[in-house]
Amino acid sequence: MTQLSVRRLVLYLLFSLLTLTSPGFSADPDLLFVVIMKVSKDRKQVMAQVSSGSTTGESALIPADNVQDNPIWKKLEICHALRAEGFKVAEGYRLVSVKAIDAGMLPMSLQGIAGDCLIKKAIEFAPLVD
Repeated sequence: MTQLSVRRLVLYLLFSLLTLTSPGFSADPDLLFVVIMKVSKDRKQVMAQVSSGSTTGESALIPADNVQDNPIWKKLEICHALRAEGFKVAEGYRLVSVKAIDAGMLPMSLQGIAGDCLIKKAIEFAPLVD
């Protein structure tokens, strides 16, 4: 092997090591299904029931700048169902994209939660409608 090819090999191995150990270099974001449970006024952090793979639980959603400018995020309300992509961080999930979906498109683990949320929301507004 020549000295140049050895240097290239060493640089390639160092770069590979950096990408495997650095949390910011994750290749693909996680696919998430979300039911919004609580919306803050500034929408910088939203609490939701999140299904990621085989796990379902309550987590915080932190939007990236491009998500905050998304019309879906600007009109976010309790009980909305979303399909999102994001990275797991210490505070919850950092979202890089969101898409509104029908609650029937959620995984079974979230459909009951979405249904209960919609019933509670309807009961809260029912006395106001006459």
